Amino acid sequence: MEIPFFIYRHTSMTEDKDNLLKDFKCQRCGACCRWPGDVRVTEEEQNAIAARLNMNINDFLQQYTRLTADRRGLSLIDNEHGHCIFYSTEEGCRINSVKPQQCVNFPYHWTNPGWEKLCAGAQNLSRIKLVRVRTVE
Repeated sequence: MEIPFFIYRHTSMTEDKDNLLKDFKCQRCGACCRWPGDVRVTEEEQNAIAARLNMNINDFLQQYTRLTADRRGLSLIDNEHGHCIFYSTEEGCRINSVKPQQCVNFPYHWTNPGWEKLCAGAQNLSRIKLVRVRTVE
């Protein structure tokens, strides 16, 4: 009968990020929604969000968007706390079904420094990997 023998190897969140992220499951904690910065929205996303909110596109653009910092597009505005205007601690993302691709891409295509300390999904990732070294017979 074979008994597997393992050693433990500690990993940091930056080490082997792709391997760690394959097990990432969003916990909808909202940490990524509370960071400052642009949440860019394409024309298609603007239309989808406006439709989800049952708003005319021009009203949506006036009420919920601003020019991005680099002046190359539109971004969702922040609420009074600096969070995404559509994030609520009670409800989470109020436009989750049509949220911008930038939001969908977190953390696979972008992160902020220190994200793993704030994101509940990252905190649930195992920082210890089991590596099979040999089998004891």
